[in-house]
Amino acid sequence: MIEKTLRMNYLYDFYYALLTEKQNQYMSMYYLDDWSLGEIADYFEISRQAVYDNIRRTELLLEEYEAKLGLLEKYEGRKKQISRLNELIQQGDHPKLQEIIQELENLE
Repeated sequence: MIEKTLRMNYLYDFYYALLTEKQNQYMSMYYLDDWSLGEIADYFEISRQAVYDNIRRTELLLEEYEAKLGLLEKYEGRKKQISRLNELIQQGDHPKLQEIIQELENLE
């Protein structure tokens, strides 16, 4: 569950501008502010099921955006390459640095 929450938080960070105001409110309250479905439902005076359905549809939409645009995948790739660069710098293995820099450029 923690991995899903972390993934949704990242996807939300990358794609929130593509969501409607209501989708943004539900996702922010549920994932960022840690509100329960019942609390969100009470706040908006709607059913818990309506909140659940909206959040699930929005999660699927965020996954669709990621499948098409790949912003999270690119971000994770850059993080991995930067980590490799730091390790090589500490080990003094400088010939491989140019290869990693090229890989980072290819991610853009």
